Amino acid sequence: MIRLLLVALVALTLTHAPAAAQETAQPTGTIGVEDSAERDAAIATRIRDILTELDGYEDVTVTVSSGIVTFRGTTLDAETANRLNDLSGRVEGVVAIRNEVSETTDVVRRLNPAWQRFEKRMSDLVAWSPLLLIAFSAFLVVVFLGVLLARFRQPWERLAPNAFIADIYRQLIRLAFVVAGIVVGLDILNATALLSTILGAAGIIGLAIGFAVKDTVENFIASVMLSIRQPFRPNDAVEINGDEGKVIRLTSRATILLSWDGNQIRIPNSTVFKSRIVNYSMNAERRFLFDIGIAPDADAALAVKVAQDTLAALPFTLKTPASDAWIDGIGDSTVTLRLIGWIDQRETSLLAARGEAIRLSLAALTEAGIDMPEPTYRLIGAGGEGFTDTPDRAAPTRGTETAQPAPRPAQAEALDVQAHAEHELEAIVDEERRDKNNEDLLTSDAPTE
Repeated sequence: MIRLLLVALVALTLTHAPAAAQETAQPTGTIGVEDSAERDAAIATRIRDILTELDGYEDVTVTVSSGIVTFRGTTLDAETANRLNDLSGRVEGVVAIRNEVSETTDVVRRLNPAWQRFEKRMSDLVAWSPLLLIAFSAFLVVVFLGVLLARFRQPWERLAPNAFIADIYRQLIRLAFVVAGIVVGLDILNATALLSTILGAAGIIGLAIGFAVKDTVENFIASVMLSIRQPFRPNDAVEINGDEGKVIRLTSRATILLSWDGNQIRIPNSTVFKSRIVNYSMNAERRFLFDIGIAPDADAALAVKVAQDTLAALPFTLKTPASDAWIDGIGDSTVTLRLIGWIDQRETSLLAARGEAIRLSLAALTEAGIDMPEPTYRLIGAGGEGFTDTPDRAAPTRGTETAQPAPRPAQAEALDVQAHAEHELEAIVDEERRDKNNEDLLTSDAPTE
């Protein structure tokens, strides 16, 4: 039963194509009333002569009866068999077409065209070999000239703002000469029409690669922009995306900082380009700020005057911009006094100057009789009565009738606040930069933002 079904399926498959071919491309027009054997023979002879001149119809037979053309046999493919309908429909006197041609399953016959095509291509390759060799040689000569031109230091380093951009110029020159070599080679082969196809494919591939390595491309573009408009110099103290330190170098991939702890911080250039950058070294003047609390009952005006005079008298603070002090706020048991001063950070350490300013300001306020704030406690009794307990500075001590006031400290002198630590960090950065194996895009003559 299964064998009969398979035979029926194969028979249906083999007869389907001729039936379809017979239904299409049938001759049109009026049909004559005369029937002639000589006319049928002439039609058959004409069709056989045509098929003899065409390839692929060696096994096709033609019979004509009453103007009806019948094709039998095999061809390499169904398309070749269907072309018989168009061909015979153009012969005068054909009334109808019965196409019973099927697709051959002979392995040798089906492989012969492929082998013939291979032989033809090999013969064409041999015939074109001298021209191909000349075209390839011309391509190599053009590429060699581009590589040789890109190897020169000038004029690329003169045109470029830094070595990184000069190297990009060299890469573009090499790429341009490669494209020129391809154009010359294709022109020798008279195949310049392929250039648009090659460029289109290269564009699609480049677009796909661009999406795949989007972050890398973004980082590369950021490196180019940072190298052209440099927002910092080597040894500048900067803050980038929350990281602080001194700039060591700018590479084609990352910006390298030396943190205040002596550690290296590598920040991708794409992050640097998009981040908020604070350059503390752009100006020599830098401000320090701190707060001091005084007692609520202290003379605030006197405290402000003493603070201003103390900051102005410090040997490391600048006259311009001038130091200043003011009342900044009030709390439960304190009045906040804010003090600011300016230093030349090239010579003075910011942290040391701020610490000395705090120490000397506290000493000056104490000497002027300005009391510091003390905690206040409110105690609630069982009856609801309350009272405030503040330590009494004038309360008598045990064993004495009156307490002696504490001695006022003498005016202290400022300690050394020179920027020794900063200079030591600068020496570390200079040592790092002396390593010639590491690239650096920072230059002293590049424009800054």
